[in-house]
Amino acid sequence: MDPTTIPTPSHCTADFCLIPIGTSSPSVSSEIASVQRLIETSGLKYVMHSAGTTLEGPWDRVHQVIGQAHYILHQQGIVRIQSDIRVGSRTDKEQSFDDKVKKVHELLGKT
Repeated sequence: MDPTTIPTPSHCTADFCLIPIGTSSPSVSSEIASVQRLIETSGLKYVMHSAGTTLEGPWDRVHQVIGQAHYILHQQGIVRIQSDIRVGSRTDKEQSFDDKVKKVHELLGKT
């Protein structure tokens, strides 16, 4: 099988955290704000949380936005960036990250 012809899943959820390395300050809030500005214009469904951001949408677009986030920070002078990325996809049904949280709240009696 030719690996260049294998398709990717059509939809995914990705939780990611960009980690700028070698900055002059332990604070990364300005870098996070830059990434959030990008995400807000991406057209993807997203939620920022204390340890990163969850994106939801077409596989290729989700991964493109994560790469663009790296690029934006590199353009700001961040020489090195590590990312933790957890990606999920499924084919049995459509399920958003909101659906997952809602289901757990239902089980906890917090609807």
